[in-house]
Amino acid sequence: MKLKPLGDKVVLKQLVAEETTKSGIVIPGAAKEKPQQAEVIAAGPGGMVDGKEVVMEVKPGDQVIFSKYSGTEVQLDDETFIVVKQNDIVAIIED
Repeated sequence: MKLKPLGDKVVLKQLVAEETTKSGIVIPGAAKEKPQQAEVIAAGPGGMVDGKEVVMEVKPGDQVIFSKYSGTEVQLDDETFIVVKQNDIVAIIED
């Protein structure tokens, strides 16, 4: 199965949180917070959304930072994805 987002929606795959800090401290499972970094898996076509022209600025493969409490979690083929609106993405991470 494949997710195909509509309008200004973007499908994200959340990146795995590090279990050890840079200084070598192991973070217990309960203390870990889900990272706000994700990889774009698919992006909708954009176009007219709510009467406004939306141009998609993200593309599959981009690594992004998204708003903490945004999106809808979707379970598909034993994987979890998050579907968000493009304006819930706050930054694209560039090398």
